[in-house]
This record gives sequence, structure tokens and C-alpha cells, in this order.
Amino acid sequence: MNRTNNIANETVDYARQKEAWTIKRVMTNTYFLNGVSILLFFLVWDYVAKERIFHDSLARPLDVLNQILYLTTHKYAGTNLWGHIWASTRRVLLGFSIASVVAVPLGLFMALNPYVNAAVKPLFDLFKPMPPIAWVTIAVLWFGIGETSKVFIIVIGSFVPCLLNAYNGVRLVEPELYDVIRVLGGNRRDQIFHVCFPASFPAVFAGLQISLSVAWTCVLAAELTSSRTGLGFLIKRGMDTYKPTLVLGGMFLIAAAAWLTSQLVSLLEKWLCPWKRHIENL
Repeated sequence: MNRTNNIANETVDYARQKEAWTIKRVMTNTYFLNGVSILLFFLVWDYVAKERIFHDSLARPLDVLNQILYLTTHKYAGTNLWGHIWASTRRVLLGFSIASVVAVPLGLFMALNPYVNAAVKPLFDLFKPMPPIAWVTIAVLWFGIGETSKVFIIVIGSFVPCLLNAYNGVRLVEPELYDVIRVLGGNRRDQIFHVCFPASFPAVFAGLQISLSVAWTCVLAAELTSSRTGLGFLIKRGMDTYKPTLVLGGMFLIAAAAWLTSQLVSLLEKWLCPWKRHIENL
């Protein structure tokens, strides 16, 4: 059997010969372990809900599923489930796009230009420790309870990870790579476009993944505060009317939507960064 070799932290996969399925191979299969962990999670959840350990505050998984299916065919606050999902997704995509379009180039320029870094970094360091949730109240005061305030909160939350990873991605490029370009007769432009950007893009996409996760957290906070649509609104209504099925259903749908959007970013990364290294057994 050919095995996977690690060369300079970069994995090179070779074709593997077919092996007979054994109990050990099944028990150590990644997909099998994933399925077992998910199954155990739902079994424990169902047991805890059935035994009423949290009284009536925890619904059983099947009841949550029935609530989700009900919302797909019945309107809630003027729209069905797909309308609420799209409302939250639209806000996340808009705020995340604005933040990434501004933060990524700014982070790259800060790392490449000492004058831009000197002008921007003090302000960035001042606002960086502030949690995005702290901006909810001021956003409502500035922009009201409409869409602008919700998108603003998402932009604020997504901005910091995007900029920080773009900035550090450039600064952590190995100096030896620049030396190679200079030895080959390359100029400053060649160093930036053929070394700096390609080497920093994996870090940039790591920041985008973090920002996307923060964006979903921020949209939930924004919709809990003031909204008539969205998954956060469903969770708040479930809390107000004491319907655990609606609360847990909204939580599950937010997790699913965040996972799907994260997969889209991963696909984009694979397309734009085919040279990214994959390190095994970490």
C-alpha cells in the first residue's frame, strides 16, 4: 500500500490500493466517527429532554424538526421559514461583503506601506478590543431599527478579523521567499504579486472564515434587539411565547446557514488558492 508522505509540511497524496473492510478500519473511519458523534449528540439530547432534566425548557429533537417543517408551509409574522432564512442571510452577506472589501485591502496596505500602517494602526488598535455587541445600542440610535443598523453591526463585527488576518498574513511571509525573487532579478512589484499576495491569501481566507462566523453572531444580536424578520426574530418570539421548539429550531437553522456559507468560502479558497498546503495529523 502506498502511503501519504509529508514533505516540508506539505502533503502529497498517492493512490491507495483497495483494502478489505475490517472492524478496525470501520471503527477508525472518519465518516463513521462523524456519524457516531452526531448520533450520540441527538440521543443524549433526546434523553435529557424526555427525562425533563430542564423541565419544559428543552424540546425533543423530533418536536424541533416538526416545528421547522411547520414553518416551511405556514407564515409566521407575515412570511414563511424561507423568508426568515433569506432575511438573515441577506443581512449577513451584505455586511460581510462590505467589511471584507474594505478590510482586506486595508490590511494588505498596512502591512506593505509603513505610512499607511502608522496612520491606521493606532485607530484600529483602539477599536479592536470593543465587542461588536457593544455597538448595538449606538447603531439603533444612529440608524434607527431598520436594515441599516443591522448591517452596520455586522460590518463592525466582521471588519476586525478580516483586517487582522490580512495584515498578519503579509507580515508572516517567510523572508527567504523575497530573497529568491531578488536573486532571480525581480523588482518590488514582482515581490508583491508573485510572493506576498499568494503567500498571504491562505491567512486572508482564514480571516474571512472567522469574520463570517462573527457575522452570523452579530445578525442574531441585531435581530434579537429589533426585527420583524429573520432567524433571530424567530428565536426571540420563541423566548417571548415560551416555545422551546421555536428557539431551538432557530438556533439549528442559524448553525446550518452559517455552515453552508462557510463551505462556500472554502470552495472559493480552493479555487483561488490551489497552492495552499494541507498538513495532516494536526
